[in-house]
Amino acid sequence: QMQLVESGGGLVQAGGSLRLSCAISGRALSRPYIGWFRQAPGKEREFVACISWTQITYYTDSVKGRFTISRDNAKNTADLQMNSLKPEDTAVYYCAATSPKPLPTAADKYDYWGQGTQVTVSS
Repeated sequence: QMQLVESGGGLVQAGGSLRLSCAISGRALSRPYIGWFRQAPGKEREFVACISWTQITYYTDSVKGRFTISRDNAKNTADLQMNSLKPEDTAVYYCAATSPKPLPTAADKYDYWGQGTQVTVSS
């Protein structure tokens, strides 16, 4: 089993920044990929970014240049730095873990999920 716990969400004005953190525990997966997803009300869960054990990163187009995903393997954490936030970034943000595989951008490829943290961007 693995447990993932997100923190750092909140309310911010458009143009502001937030840093989300994901604390990872358990050893069910070796060298897991970590992904960040988000789900807005009435919408499907969508991919935001992912990072491999070796720090290879990938972003959805709408956040490129604004969001940065990072991880500290020694501390078992993964962060999502979000800058220049827009109202359309408002959603519940989830971190998730999966075993190493080619570019896991689909939610159904992830095995373990956190409970989510709310991010609200006001205009």
